[in-house]
Amino acid sequence: MASATVGSAIQACQCLTSSWLDAEKLKLDALFAQLEAALEVAAGDDIAVRVERYNRLVAMAAQHVDLPHPALGVQLVPVETVQGNDYNPNKVAPPEMRLLQLSIAKDGVTMPVVVADDPAAPGEHVVVDGFHRTTVCKNVAKVRESLAGYLPVVKLNKTIEDRITSTVRHNIARGSHQVELTAKLVTALKKHNWTNERIGIELGMDPDEVLRLKQITGLAEAFADKAFSRAWQ
Repeated sequence: MASATVGSAIQACQCLTSSWLDAEKLKLDALFAQLEAALEVAAGDDIAVRVERYNRLVAMAAQHVDLPHPALGVQLVPVETVQGNDYNPNKVAPPEMRLLQLSIAKDGVTMPVVVADDPAAPGEHVVVDGFHRTTVCKNVAKVRESLAGYLPVVKLNKTIEDRITSTVRHNIARGSHQVELTAKLVTALKKHNWTNERIGIELGMDPDEVLRLKQITGLAEAFADKAFSRAWQ
């Protein structure tokens, strides 16, 4: 008898929970409908106001889905607030740059620029990845006009040395990194007291790759403080 009573109580709780969830879903659906209607009415508002709303909505949605990926939180910022970094080793030849301009002009911006907030200048941003996309969006009139002077970005706020490694990883992943300039970044990381082991791990390089980098680019001075070991994993 007691078992049947407990079972009935659990079933009743499940029914109540289901009813509560249904009611909450109806509330959310009603809110979405109200929001959609309000946005339709406000479609003629100034672009700056619409961009502010867009950023708020995306930020709320990203917080709600709660997945740890920057790409889920794209924001629009004035393109003039985005500046290149002073360490990016990725160069694009003129033909490839023209192709990038054509791609953005024809297909639009399909990848947001990765930026970090500039701690020295509130409201300003420094490129981590996407300098050439930024250049096109800033300097090609047709593209700039199509974005109303804004740039889609995702933020990756890290220390300067972590931003350097992020830039290198993005470029290597695209197969566009240049050995000589990679060496300059490795030198910069050494100046931040990074060990050879950490550099290899963070840049996805095995000991032989880092060793070849040293030999090819003449980084003997940068690596003079430690001997290489082929044992680190």
